[in-house]
Amino acid sequence: MGWDPALPAPDAEDIVKCVSCGLCLPHCPTFRITGRETASPRGRIAAMRAVEEDGAPVDAAFGTMMDECLACRACETACPSGVPFGRMIEAARAQVEPRRPAPLRGLKRLALAGVLPRQSVVRVLGLGLAMAQATGLDRLVPRALAASAPRVRLTDALRPLPRRHGDGPAAALMTGCVMDVAFREVHAATMEVIAAAGYTAVRPHGGGCCGALAAHYGHPEAARRMARRRIAELELYELVVVNSAGCSGHMKHYGELLADDPAWADRAEAVASRTVDVLELRPQVASSARGDVAMHDACHHLNGQLIADQPRRTLREAGATICELGDGGRCCGAAGAYAMAQPELSAELRRQKTDAIVATGAPIVAVANPGCAIQIAKGLRDAGSSVRVAHPAQLISGG
Repeated sequence: MGWDPALPAPDAEDIVKCVSCGLCLPHCPTFRITGRETASPRGRIAAMRAVEEDGAPVDAAFGTMMDECLACRACETACPSGVPFGRMIEAARAQVEPRRPAPLRGLKRLALAGVLPRQSVVRVLGLGLAMAQATGLDRLVPRALAASAPRVRLTDALRPLPRRHGDGPAAALMTGCVMDVAFREVHAATMEVIAAAGYTAVRPHGGGCCGALAAHYGHPEAARRMARRRIAELELYELVVVNSAGCSGHMKHYGELLADDPAWADRAEAVASRTVDVLELRPQVASSARGDVAMHDACHHLNGQLIADQPRRTLREAGATICELGDGGRCCGAAGAYAMAQPELSAELRRQKTDAIVATGAPIVAVANPGCAIQIAKGLRDAGSSVRVAHPAQLISGG
């Protein structure tokens, strides 16, 4: 049995880095909820080791262990041995994917390799979702699917964006897929922040998914295809600015993703090296009193990119008083499609995050990732809270 040699697999050298010390356990959201070793980073790596060293099967039990993981990478931040768990879980899921039931496998391939790469299809679906929500037809959607769907207003989905804004070196705005349909107001604010940082914000022709979701959920070839398309669109710019934590975290690893492709390896590394999250910019902002702002750290910022101080500093310069959540930056339970795949675990994490936000008393919570924004907004609605979810770029730019 063991790994399928035709597919990516967790590297043996990465596996042996784990010494099973258990320091990751208190930081793992799924272990904290369940108390199960099989729902911990240590337990998941032990399962990978059994496949690697003993030829254990990649069976349904193995798949469940990998599926329950949020891939929040909090274990990486806590690990003294530097275990690169993020890339290990992605490779393990690539091994699991061909062994899933055919209907589920086909549905995931349709979504990750068929729909997301086609921005025109994403836009049509987004407009359909906006109309369904406006008419109440979205109540017919299964609850788990509705929990992962953004609230889309037609006025926002159809909002025109300038092709260029600002005066300085050209910086490309990575428009993405869901962000470009459900969060166009964030794109407008991001262009303002780019200009305030001394660049000309440019909206490139084309656009579409960066491939992060495909990489996270076991479809590395689809992720590689999308990466090539984005690289071809973005490689002529001095800077590539991304306003989604998950996307910026993924795109900074384009070089690693395409390292074995001679035609693209250097181009991928060049784009990755010029990619920054919008929260890493230093815009010149006009100070204006904004009051209290609760600060939610997306996992792909806090653990994947070590971005925490920069947005706080910029928001303070814009006049905000930062209210920390006091939950140690725990995952909100969004994690891409996690709310659909693991609704109970996701709902409990959403409730915990909502309670932490409401406890601050702040009227606004800053959230810099679309999945987190969808998840947290739903939690606040369910709790009857009036706290507003806003991207830091909107607060910095006065939106």
